[in-house]
Parts: sequence; C-alpha cells; structure tokens
Amino acid sequence: AAAAAAAGPRLNNNQLYKFSYSTELLLDKARGSKEGSAGYRISSDVNINLVWRDPSNKDDQLIQLAISNVRIEPVTERSEKNNILHGATTESILGKTKLAALTKPFLVHLKNGKIKAFYSYWSESATIKNLKRGISSLLQFQIHTGKVVENDVSGRCTVQYQATQGQVTRTKILETCKSSETGFTTHSTVLGVKRKSSSVTVFKLEDGFIRSAEAEETHFLAVNAHRSTAAKILSRQSLVLLGKEAGPFEVAGKDVAGVVKSVDEKLAAVGVVPEKLKAQCKGCPSLFEHWQAVKKQLEPASLSKATAPRSFLGFIQSIRKASKDEILKVLKSASKTTLPQVVDAVTSSQTPASLDAMLEFLNFTDAKGLVLQERFLYACGFASHPNERMLQALLSIAKGKIGSTEIKESVVIIMGALVHKLCLKGSCNLSTVVEVKKMILEGPESTQVESEVQMYLLALKNALLPEAIPILTKIAESEVGSYSTIALTALERYDVNLITPEVNHSKHRSSFNGFYSHVHVKQTVNRIYHQNRRIYEKNVRAAAADVILSSNPSYIEVKNLLLSIGNLPHEMNKYMLSKIQDILRFQMPASKIIRQALEDMISHNYDRFAKVGSSSAFSGFMAQSPDVTSTYSLDILYSGSGILRRSNMNIYGASQGSMLHGLQVAIEAQGLESLIAATPDEGEEDLESFAGMSALLFDVQLRPVTFFKGYSDLMSKMFSMTGEPINVVKGLILLTDHSEVIQLQSGLKANAEFQGGLAIDISGGMEISLWYRESKTSVNNRGALVVTGNVTVDMDFLRAGVEVSFDTEASLDFITTVQFSEYPFLVCMQMDKATFPVR
Repeated sequence: AAAAAAAGPRLNNNQLYKFSYSTELLLDKARGSKEGSAGYRISSDVNINLVWRDPSNKDDQLIQLAISNVRIEPVTERSEKNNILHGATTESILGKTKLAALTKPFLVHLKNGKIKAFYSYWSESATIKNLKRGISSLLQFQIHTGKVVENDVSGRCTVQYQATQGQVTRTKILETCKSSETGFTTHSTVLGVKRKSSSVTVFKLEDGFIRSAEAEETHFLAVNAHRSTAAKILSRQSLVLLGKEAGPFEVAGKDVAGVVKSVDEKLAAVGVVPEKLKAQCKGCPSLFEHWQAVKKQLEPASLSKATAPRSFLGFIQSIRKASKDEILKVLKSASKTTLPQVVDAVTSSQTPASLDAMLEFLNFTDAKGLVLQERFLYACGFASHPNERMLQALLSIAKGKIGSTEIKESVVIIMGALVHKLCLKGSCNLSTVVEVKKMILEGPESTQVESEVQMYLLALKNALLPEAIPILTKIAESEVGSYSTIALTALERYDVNLITPEVNHSKHRSSFNGFYSHVHVKQTVNRIYHQNRRIYEKNVRAAAADVILSSNPSYIEVKNLLLSIGNLPHEMNKYMLSKIQDILRFQMPASKIIRQALEDMISHNYDRFAKVGSSSAFSGFMAQSPDVTSTYSLDILYSGSGILRRSNMNIYGASQGSMLHGLQVAIEAQGLESLIAATPDEGEEDLESFAGMSALLFDVQLRPVTFFKGYSDLMSKMFSMTGEPINVVKGLILLTDHSEVIQLQSGLKANAEFQGGLAIDISGGMEISLWYRESKTSVNNRGALVVTGNVTVDMDFLRAGVEVSFDTEASLDFITTVQFSEYPFLVCMQMDKATFPVR
C-alpha cells in the first residue's frame, strides 16, 4: 500500500495529454488602472506524454512536453494605434529560429513529484529555455501537506503545500528564494525600497494527473519615504487539460541518461534554475552621446532644479554599462564647470570600471585638484553599497603622497564612514576594514598635531565602532575643547543601548564589555557637565548635556541637571532651560523622566525657571506624512558678551521605525570677546579666536570648514567679510539605490531599478559688524530630489516596462541676527522655508 501512494503527479503510459497553456504579465503603478498597464500574454497548446518510467518506482518518470500554436497578444484591450503587436505574427515577433526552438519538444525528469532534471538544447537562447522552464514548474508538486525546499525557475525556495481531496495549493515563500543573480540596496531604510511578494498555485487533479493548474504571483515595490511611488508586477500562468488520446509507447531503457540519448543525442541537462540573461541594448546611445545630451542640465546654475538629479540618475545608469576608457573619455572632455558633477556621477556608479577611471583621472599629489578630489571622496562617503575595493582605494591614497592637508583629512574621515557601512553589511572582518579600524582607533594617540587628532576623532565619529567608546569617553575629558566636543557628539550618535546600562545586555556584552562598562560613559559625561574635576568651556558642557538627555537619563541625572540651572554661566542657564522645555514640549524620550523630576519643588521653582537670556533650543516638524516624518531642531548658545558660541541645526527623517540624520550644520565661534572689550566666560579666558562650521549629511560627518583662525586672520577677514556664505557641500548625491532581478515562476524575468538623486547646495556664513555691534549667522540649504523606479521585463524579442517617479525642490534658510549693543541683547531668529510641492 505504501508503494502505491503517489508522491506527486503520475502519467499513464501510451497516453497523450493535450493542454492549453497561457502566461500573462502585467506591469503597473501601485494604484494603476487596467488601461494604464503594460504587458502581454503568451498562449499555446502543450502536449505531454510519458517517455519512460522506472519499473521499481512509479514516481520516477521521464516526461516529454511539446509546445505548438504559439500566440502573443496584449493583455489589455488597446486601440490599433497603441497596440505594438497589431498585425504581427508570432513568427515576426519571435523570429524563425526562436519559434522553432520554442516548439521543439523537451524532457523533464520527475522523481517523487520533484523536478530532478530539465533536458533541452544548449544552443537555445536563455529566454526560450526559461519559458520552457516556466511551463515545467507547473508539473512539480506533492500530494501531501507540508513544507519543503524546491528548485525551479524561481531559484531555490521554501514551499508550503496544502493538500485536500483532488486539490493541492502550493505557496512559495518568495523571500526565501536563492538565485544566482544578486542585486543591491541602500543601507538606510528611510531612503530604501521595500518589496512585498506572493506566489500561489492551485492544482486540480484527476486520475493522478493535472486537470488544471492556475498560478498567480505578485510583487509590489514601494519607496519607503513616499509609498505611493510604487510599481506592481502581476504574473499569471494557466494550464488546462483539453483532453486525452492514445499516445506514443514508453521507451525501453535502464536509466534516464540512456533513454534521453536514445530520444535525441543533442538533448542535454541544462539545469532547472534559470540562467542569467545578457541585456542587449539595441540602438542605445554610447556613454559619450548620453553625456552630450545631458551636460546642460548638469551645469552649476541648474543644480537647484529637478532636471539636474533626473539627468544625473539617467547618466549613472549609462556609466554602469560603460568601460573604463569610455568613462575617461567623458571625464577628459567635460568643461571645468560640469566636471565636478561628472565626478559625482562616475563615483556614485560604484562599478569596478568607474572606480578605476576615477583613480586614473585624479592626481592626489596635486594640491590644485582639491575641488574634484573632495567631490570624489564625498561621493565615496555617500556610496549606497560600497565594497572593500573602494575602501582599499582610499587606504592606498592615504598611504601615498597627498598634495593638500584638507584632502588628507577628508580621506581619513570618509574611510570612517565606509567602515561603518561595511560593518552594517556584516563585512567588519574583511582585511581592509580591519586595517582601517586599527588605523583610526590608534590614530588619536599616535600624533600631537591638533588637526590630525581631530581628523581621527571625526573618522571615529563616522565609523561608530563599539570598541571606540572607551577611547571617545577618555578624550571627552581632554583639555582641548575641540577634542571634547567631537568625542561627545560622537558618543551621542551611538545606539543608546551601547551607552546606557541595561538589564539584558547579552547582545553587546561579547563585543567590548570585558574591558569596559557603560556606567563609565554616563559617569564621565556627568562629570564633565557638572565640572567635578575641572572647568570646561560652555559648548563642551552643552554637548555633555545633550549626551545625558538623549541616552535614557535616570531620575537622579535629570534632577542634578535641573538643580544646576541657576548656577551656570549666564547664557548657559537660559540654554539648559530652553533645552528642558523643548524636550517636554516636543515629547522626546526623556520627557517622561523630566516630568517626574519636576514634581520636586527644589528643582522646579521660579528662581530657576525664570532665567533670562538669549540662548535657545527649539524643535519642530518640517513635514509629517504617513510614510515619513521629518523634524528639525535649532540650538543656539551665546557667550555672556552676546557673541555666538555655538549654533546647531539638525534635520532628521524617520520612516518604518528607522531614523536618518539628514543634515547637521554646526557653527562654532570662540575667543571673540576682545573685539568688543567684553569679559570672557569662566574657563574661556585663553581661547584663540576662531570661527568655523561643521556639517554632517545623511549620517556622514564631513570635513569641517574654518571661517578664520587666530587674531590676525580674523582682523584681515573682518574688513573683507562680504557676508557671502561659504560653501559647505555642493553636488549631486545618489541617495536611493536599489537594483534587483525578480525571476518569475513563468520563466520571465523582471528587472527593478529604483534610484533617488539629490542636488544639494549648503552654505553658511558669519559676519560681525563692530560698527553696528551686530552679528549675523546664516545657514542656506537648497535642494532638489528625484526618485525614479523602473520595472522592465525584457525578452530578446519584446520588452514591457513601467516607470514611477516623484520629484520635489526645496529651500530652507536659518538666519540669526544678534544686536549686542546693550544687555539683554536682541536676537532675531528666522527660518525661511518655501513650500515644497511633490510632483
């Protein structure tokens, strides 16, 4: 009885089963209409018969399939004008050779309901073999309920079977499918693309074999930050029994291989799993021709318009198909004004050829090439899916001779960002990553030069290595204010769980808990804020307060912060008060514990909460939608004399439970009291005069920019300051980058490409007028964002596709004006934001 129970479909000998088969494909926008979709249906007749069966196992069968009467038509009703297939015959679409190949019989070896081998001809095109594999996938099923791993044209997938009398339902768990083609995606969820897929086939059985098989597979791809920008793939297959008639006899033979040979010498086992298709591009422009067509849109004057990132994305797609020589030809022919944008595009392409072309084109020993070298480095830092080779290239540059110190600093700072991205991908143990980690972890101790120590600290701030926490904690208590500030702002970027002691800490314990405890970080930052060991500059204490308040503060920590208000330097009292009120008003994570602490009248009284001053901290919403919430914050800390000490502007985006630090522009100034004959605050008496700006963009800290350093530099710039903002970042960034091949069960292949490009221009400035006793700082942000998604199904003879996209242009200015002719000084803060329409 056990032997008699079938495992899967069984064919009767000397019988020809006549089926009709059709597969259809529809591509559409997410909320599309039937009319707006693109797609086609391929239908045919299929004759199936048994060629051979193992005498000792009824479920070991060799089956022949023959396709005939092939028709190709649009799925949707279209007018003649819009129907590209109108008047075409199958032969004119496929061509004689391919039609002959498709209608040539092929064999499938089925054992216990699973396809063991697929026999066809090596000379056939991959498209034809894949269509045959698609029909074969409807012969594979089992008659009992359960979960199993199977191979078919979708790859190697986990499959769930549900069997009832005369019917089997097969559900393919598509996220488990492993196929030979790998894609890539952006490391940040906020900028990413999410795919939801399903695949279900229902088999109805009769007399041990198939009466009908109906399959439906859908894939839905959406941009996380704007879910209505989405594309949908719908693929259906249908195999229906028309009737049976007397068929050919079984072939005699001992084993499958022998039988196959006797049927046709040329038949070969060509594999069940699909093979890669070479995408041919007929009549596509060369890279150089593409460049000629888009170069106008990439001139600096066009960078704030959406046409710039749109051209940039198309240009990247061309570069990804180009050779190193073709890329060099474009780099060498570009004008001086467009060349930086070409460097952005070539570097963002992230192919071996594009990296080789950049390394050959740029000469890092030449100090005059600073702009292009920096653009190359920033594009590496923003890389959507960097690999070890890119990090290796930067390491070789760092070890070689570099013409400018600014570039040397940028190389190391950006290497930190690449280490972080590679570690996120699980590539933390690659040899180059290990070497760079060692270099930046030992960096701060290895040199006495202030700019070099800062460079290594900024690299650590980008890399976010757990093993750097003890180093940053130690440096936070340094006597050099700038070191402390970088170390503290770096600690603030870590996952809260790495800094705050938690009850269940097993997941991080292994990494560095052996020689280090979380308590240590919290003790250190509290010591700095409360100046238990020595006096610190205000901005260092403010940075320490930020770390305390953003890492699950305890009741006692909050209470001590509240008690300090009233005993701080004048403007800092007001700053801390604003900070606390902002957390309460904006309901940040620390607000709950602050409310508890405020129930105590000693810490919550009029004397503390009525402090006057001009410093402030404020947060608000930039945009709120179901898909993404964007918030901004602006913190400003003044010196007692009315001169700006620190201004910090942040923009965050949150989507799907994940957070992206979109932008931070911090302006710092110190040692300017002598200009207006004022007394410096405690701990700031000997500071060298300095003003500068530091930017962090899309989680990547960039090299800070100095406005002036030292008294003589200040005086010379003071009289020539035009108030023209200094550029911090300008260029094109590839933000979203998602590419995947979706192998459909029907044998067709869909290519999904989603790219998002941003043209950005951020500048900042600071001017001081001694005559009017007025200072002004400005941060100007200009940007245009375009996200496009293309899903195409490309067979050698027919192509269907859908494109979805959105774009927006935005401008945002923060301007702060202070008049310090009398106290309390007058402050005017402006945020100027145009509406940003999304198209």
